[in-house]
Amino acid sequence: MMQIEQKILVVGTPSERISRLCCIFEFLGEQCEIVSPEKQLEMVEEARYRAVVISTDVFDKDSIKNLSLIAPWQPILLYGSELVNSSNILGSIEEPLNYGQLTELLHFCQVFGQAKKTQTPVSANQTKLFRSLVGRSEGIANVRHLISQVAGSDASVLILGQSGTGKEVVARNIHYLSERKDGPFIPVNCGAIPPELLESELFGHEKGSFTGAISSRKGRFELAEGGTLFLDEIGDMPLQMQVKLLRVLQERVFERVGGTKTISTNVRVVAATHRELEGMIERNEFREDLYYRLNVFPIDMPTLSERNEDIPLLLQELVSRVFNEGRGKVRFTQRAIESLKEHTWSGNVRELSNLVERLTILYPGGLVDVNDLPLKYRHIDVPEYCVEVSEEQLERDALASIFTDDEPIEIPESRFPTELPPEGVNLKDLLAELEIDMIRQALDQQDSVVARAAEMLGIRRTTLVEKMRKYGLSKD
Repeated sequence: MMQIEQKILVVGTPSERISRLCCIFEFLGEQCEIVSPEKQLEMVEEARYRAVVISTDVFDKDSIKNLSLIAPWQPILLYGSELVNSSNILGSIEEPLNYGQLTELLHFCQVFGQAKKTQTPVSANQTKLFRSLVGRSEGIANVRHLISQVAGSDASVLILGQSGTGKEVVARNIHYLSERKDGPFIPVNCGAIPPELLESELFGHEKGSFTGAISSRKGRFELAEGGTLFLDEIGDMPLQMQVKLLRVLQERVFERVGGTKTISTNVRVVAATHRELEGMIERNEFREDLYYRLNVFPIDMPTLSERNEDIPLLLQELVSRVFNEGRGKVRFTQRAIESLKEHTWSGNVRELSNLVERLTILYPGGLVDVNDLPLKYRHIDVPEYCVEVSEEQLERDALASIFTDDEPIEIPESRFPTELPPEGVNLKDLLAELEIDMIRQALDQQDSVVARAAEMLGIRRTTLVEKMRKYGLSKD
């Protein structure tokens, strides 16, 4: 069985020029191996590589063409020459070398390899991602500056911002940069705990204080003694609990539920919310005195859309975390990154981390281009690169998709017979008429957007374009 090599084979005489190319490939996360022209034929025949890069200063066009014919499954790139016409010679690397050019060519090689049934190992380990404060934008730099200013004090901090912007990350950074870093960091989501249990959760309870209290239990304030208590989604806290929390913040004492003993507390409180607390105060949904007690030092978290220039660094950070968890490393072309920067991130960094996790599952160790992104993240119109397929193969695929579809297509009785008439039918014309009708309906329903119509029909965009060209159909 042919060996699958997840590396790039560079064919040429060792030189500073070849070494420079390999260094750049390795910087992009690729593994390289340099071989002499004498050994390249043997190695190409024995293994399948992510790409074979041929330095054209040691080969003429006939030799290159011969190699491409010997290994038609192998994606080939040329280094330093005009392109030779062959189905598996996918591009030419031009100098000066740059990130956009190389990642685009590597993506072509990836698509070619997938079309030729290249096997890609998939890890079964699950990946956990969490948000980080990386970035160079003014908004996130200001957040880091505020953290450094407030961390050394014991002032209460109120972190404001949309869901998914990293409010808990800020709270943890405040804790770890403070003098309380050796103490516990205890998070509590006030919106996730039922109102009747929140008091017991925060302050603890004594045995027999309510049904089910079979033993005494410490609350989060006691567990956070000497450290930091993070009250997430403070805007969801019921009004009656707001009164009790205000007393603890003012007097630094509390009692357990069902208890009479006063317990002193030495806890720093950091709160966070995505709600507009000032509007809630006007509607009598949040206590004004508690708001000012918590809002000693506010930190506003910018949305991801407001700092989209940080997306490349965030991707690098999130991908590194995936790699450190043992799943692999997914990478992005420059065009894919630019498309992600155009997206309006309603879920902010959490949404981006979920996308990275999803793409890592779909393309482990792969290179993601614009058309590999989920449809809603494609904001740049890029023609999809695909391997050339004959017209006969397209027709065979179309027939196969029709007869193997899990959900049978409903054919209107007025246009297509439900039973074979005695005189017979022209099956080819009937299937073509059915295809045309389905394509028109899909284009109408998707406002003539070809990519969405193709997704609706369950075929590739390029396949739909070929069918439209075959039948003389336009988007209009």
